[in-house]
This record gives sequence, structure tokens and C-alpha cells, in this order.
Amino acid sequence: MKKIIALVLALTLVFAFAACSSKGDTSDSSNASEPVSAAVTYKVGICNYVDDASLNQIADSIKAKLSSIEAEKNVKFDIAYDNCNADPNVLNQIVANFIADKVDLMVGIATPVAMAMQSATKDSDIPVVFSAVSDPISTKLVSSLEKPGKNITGTSDYLDTTSIMNLVFAVNSDVKKVGLLYDIGQDSSTTAIKEAKAFLEEKGIEVIERTGTKVDEVVLAAQALVSDKVDAVFTPTDNTIMKAELSIYEILSKAGIPHYTGADSFALNGAFLGYGVDYANLGEQTAEMIAEILVEKKNPAEMKVRTFDNGTATVNTETCEALGLSFDEVSEKIKPFCTAVKSIKTAESF
Repeated sequence: MKKIIALVLALTLVFAFAACSSKGDTSDSSNASEPVSAAVTYKVGICNYVDDASLNQIADSIKAKLSSIEAEKNVKFDIAYDNCNADPNVLNQIVANFIADKVDLMVGIATPVAMAMQSATKDSDIPVVFSAVSDPISTKLVSSLEKPGKNITGTSDYLDTTSIMNLVFAVNSDVKKVGLLYDIGQDSSTTAIKEAKAFLEEKGIEVIERTGTKVDEVVLAAQALVSDKVDAVFTPTDNTIMKAELSIYEILSKAGIPHYTGADSFALNGAFLGYGVDYANLGEQTAEMIAEILVEKKNPAEMKVRTFDNGTATVNTETCEALGLSFDEVSEKIKPFCTAVKSIKTAESF
């Protein structure tokens, strides 16, 4: 009997101790962090048009910004990146692969890519965000910049052509003949070249047009402009000329001809001056639009196309010297027409 009573007392103490321990555990658990929910994953297909300094800078900026957004918003972007290298057949195949892989959103860097994606997704609900499309209205990508009206929106590197023309005459008021160097097949060049011709012809300036669709043709076009004895050359945000810039900048500078262009990446590759948007910022803004559509569920048809202040001039100091010009003097002359003047040296990439 005594053994039974002792056993009962022992069990009572055990249960009492367990109860106290349980209360202590409850107190500790109140300080434990809540479990973190699993990140939602979004599949994003990015296609670049061609391998050049401008477009590569945009692509790198998009991917870097999306990576930072992942940490901020506890999401995951599964990125499939490809480059069609200006081949329409390859481009169509890349877009088809994105559709087959059921991406949640496509990103088209440059006008031809955006147009291919728009065409391929018109009967689907896959949103498209474009980047570096100079004229999204004339190419019929959007109905208006304020309200695209379709399942597509993005960022534009619209070129303020008049501002660049002002720089040409600020540096040399005696310009009599200007060469226009571009690829006739580039939609990004169409409006800018038309505006440049109108501006120059109104001032009584002779205009010489030279075009090329690939690097060797652009080299021949540049050599022809030297023979034409032009006083300056203008190129808008033309990807074909951008790709060829490293092959032509010395041809022009040795002839004493400054090359005015529509992006800082041209100046990076040797052109005298690039004037336009900050492509790193353009890429970041593109990434933010991607996140707004996928994470915040915004409707691209109602999202305003983002444009930028085209007021930054980037001067290649090496080319400036080769032309017999002083960077300080050039800066002072063009400052009234720019929000900022920067210097750069020749390199292949940023």
C-alpha cells in the first residue's frame, strides 16, 4: 500500500513539473519569429535585339534591379535571357520558346523585339514590357503614351533631335554640310532622321544621307561621308550604327568630322558626343514596371509609357582631342543646351 501511495505522489510531481515546463515554453514561444512565407516565383523572358553597349547596359540594369526587388518584396524572378542578334528568324523562335515555357511576362529590348512580342501575344494574356523603343506610337505598339490600350507598355528612349542639332551649331556655328548616318531599316531612326532633315533644311544646311545595314556597309558609308566633306555627322539611337561605332570613329575623327549621336554608349565606343537618356536608369525603370505588373497586378494597358529627360551630353575626351578641340571649351559652349555634360573615354562596354 505504501508503495502505491509513493508511486502516486511521484507521478503527481512529474505532471506538475511538466505543467510548469509547458508554461515556460509558452512564454519562450511568444518571442519566436513567425515563419517566413515562401517567395512567389515569376517567370520572365527577356530578349535583347543585338549585342551592343547601349542594349547590354539596359539588360544588365534590368536584371540587377529585379534582383534587388526580389529581396525587397520576397518574390523570385526566374529569368530566361536571350539575344537574337538582329536575326528575325531567331527572334521569332525565342519568342515562341517563351510562350511554350509559359512565361508570366516578356521583356523586349529595342523596337523589333517589342513588335515581335506584341504580334505573338495579341491573342494571349501574356503582358509585354518594352525597353528602349524610340517611337512606340508610330510603330503602333501603343495607342498613346498615357494609356497604351493593349497588353503592352514600357520605357522609351525618345530622342530630342532639335536639342542635338543645337549642340552641332553650338560647337561650330560655321557648319554648312551635315551627314546623316543611319540604317534605313531601323524604326528607331525614322522619326529622328525626318526631324533632323527638316531642321537642317530650314536653316539652309546641305544634307547628305548615307546608310548601312551591317558593319562593313556602315564603314563604307562613313568613308563616303569623309569624301563628301561634311562638317559633322548625326546618328540617332540606331542599333546598327551603334554596333559599328568602334569600326568607324577613327575614320571620322582623323578626317576632323565630329560624330553627334543619340546615346552615351556611342561616345563610349569612340563617337565625339552622345546625347540622350541614361540607359542604366532606363533599365531600372523597366524592371520596376515589370514588378508593378507581376507583383502589384497593375494593368499594362493603363500604365503610362515612361519617357526621360534627354538633357545629358557625354563627350569622348580622346576623340575631342583628336579633333583638335578642348573639352573645357566644348563643355562651355554646349552647357546652355544640356542639363549635364559628362566626359568619357573609349571602351567596348560600361
